Amino acid sequence: MKLYLGRFLAWIVLAIVLGWLAGTFAGLSIALITAIAVMAFPLAKGYFHLEKLQQLSLSDLSPVSPRPSGAWGDAFSKVDRLLTEARAQIHALETRHNRFIQGFQASPNGVVMLDEALHIEWCNASAENFFGINFRKDSRQNISFLVRNPDFVSYLSSRRFEHPIVIQKMGFAHELSIAIQVFPFGDDQLLLLAQDVTDLQKTEAMRRDFVANVSHEIRTPLTVLIGFLETLQSIELSAEQRHRYLGLMMIQSARMKSLVEDLLTLANLEANTSFAPMQEFDVVAEMASLKIDAEALSAGRHKIIFEVTADRALYGERRELHSAFSNLISNAIRYTPEGGHITVSWSMTPSQQGVFSVTDTGPGIDAIHLPRITERFYRVDGSRSRDTGGTGLGLAIVKHIATRHHAQLMISSKVGEGSTFKLKFSPERLV
Repeated sequence: MKLYLGRFLAWIVLAIVLGWLAGTFAGLSIALITAIAVMAFPLAKGYFHLEKLQQLSLSDLSPVSPRPSGAWGDAFSKVDRLLTEARAQIHALETRHNRFIQGFQASPNGVVMLDEALHIEWCNASAENFFGINFRKDSRQNISFLVRNPDFVSYLSSRRFEHPIVIQKMGFAHELSIAIQVFPFGDDQLLLLAQDVTDLQKTEAMRRDFVANVSHEIRTPLTVLIGFLETLQSIELSAEQRHRYLGLMMIQSARMKSLVEDLLTLANLEANTSFAPMQEFDVVAEMASLKIDAEALSAGRHKIIFEVTADRALYGERRELHSAFSNLISNAIRYTPEGGHITVSWSMTPSQQGVFSVTDTGPGIDAIHLPRITERFYRVDGSRSRDTGGTGLGLAIVKHIATRHHAQLMISSKVGEGSTFKLKFSPERLV
């Protein structure tokens, strides 16, 4: 500033001297013009630098052109430094914000942000799938207008969010069960969290059914045993009657023993999710053993044919494979009426897959039952299954064994014509 005033006074003195030499009026004119020029030039220069500063503050990059020296150069450097720091902070905040958004988008749980009036402010992809909404089209819409489930609308309207609720038949296919809870946050905003509990609900239903079925299956033979024991204790029986009652008690005891063994087998298979070991299993030799057991179980009531057209062995766990083959054969014998035919075969497909097949001429199975026939305790005809000694677990065991041995359980049946059960083994399981 002092330098500027000094230059200004020097120019004034010079102008006065030149004016005195040129005359009074001309001198005053020169002095006035010089003063205006001396004052206007710094102002114009300052305005130019201010324009540059404004461009610097509005630009994302620092100017490439050389910067002024002196006080204006210092100002440019300070502004540039402040802008660089501010841009770095803004970039860090944007990066952090994007990470939060990416995290919410990656979550399998649905997240919906609502304002006080239940308008959608933001939601992730899982929420769109759960509630059948589209954020781009439905932003700022009232969520209760879009999701018309009565329980959901009632829950939001009640404003009582202490506990979650479970809504059935949600999603685009209306196949999901969704647990929903709302949490207030911020300035009268609401955070809606949704979790897919479909598998959990199914597992819980299966657990309840399993406990009920096991209780029922065990209660029946226990009731018979207790009844016979009470009879033996309270009534004098002849030797023939006692022998008959004891025989019936033995049948019921064997039934309970078979049920417990099947339950333990199934529990072990379900607990062991790894594939079966690669141990050699001679299927041809096993077929001879299976034939002896089948004829003993049939006791001459059926015509049983064993066909072996392949000499390949299998890699697998011998005990499990024997259990799977035996279950399929015993089921065919139990459900085929006397005089029926049962064919058991071991063969190869053109694609080098091993096929163990059991075909019977029994009553057949309606197609409506086929998708569920491998469920635990599922019976097409429950009374007949119990009469024949079945536990309702055989096909469930076969299915788990097939999975452990890279095999596929295939079932085909027609009512009145019989059924065919096949275990198709992949080439990698063949010796």
